[in-house]
Amino acid sequence: MDTLSSLQSLGLELPGPAYLFGAIVFGLIGLAAFRSGRKSGHRTRLWLGVALMAYPYAVSATWLLYIVGLALCAGIYFDRS
Repeated sequence: MDTLSSLQSLGLELPGPAYLFGAIVFGLIGLAAFRSGRKSGHRTRLWLGVALMAYPYAVSATWLLYIVGLALCAGIYFDRS
């Protein structure tokens, strides 16, 4: 029995390379923001970092991954508190 075809029949698909690349890049940026926010005491940056690390688990569309990731990165960039 072919495992991949049985998973696809259930509606589950493997993510493409663009999705994996985006998830890794945004996860690393989120980790850096989390560590920076924890070290400096910027709570907004800390929570934006947590969101960047966690949201790829909830988003399945590649275009949405990049839109949300860029929006969260912009929030980190413009965080001046």
